[in-house]
Amino acid sequence: MGGDLLKVAEAKSIPPGTAIAVEAGGQKIAVFNVEGTFYAIGDTCTHRGGPLSEGDVEGTRVTCPWHGAEFDLKTGNVLREPATRGVPSYKVVVEGEDIKLELP
Repeated sequence: MGGDLLKVAEAKSIPPGTAIAVEAGGQKIAVFNVEGTFYAIGDTCTHRGGPLSEGDVEGTRVTCPWHGAEFDLKTGNVLREPATRGVPSYKVVVEGEDIKLELP
């Protein structure tokens, strides 16, 4: 059974190729728009706390702007050190213009 859906943004506020950081359910979450598909993962790099929402995105990978750790936007898994642990991944639901996250 899924968690609660919480509106965090409107689609127009996250154009393709951009990301924003939101707070939802007490968590800092980065929401990315990759060619019209939205992904949401924890915003805080597990290495030293860098803001993943400010990182470079290539395909469905984001690189932390602080030390270069890479994470998978689909799963939150770490793809490249120096981080050794992944970040949470959240299901994104688009309803009309609303971007909603499913929180546990």
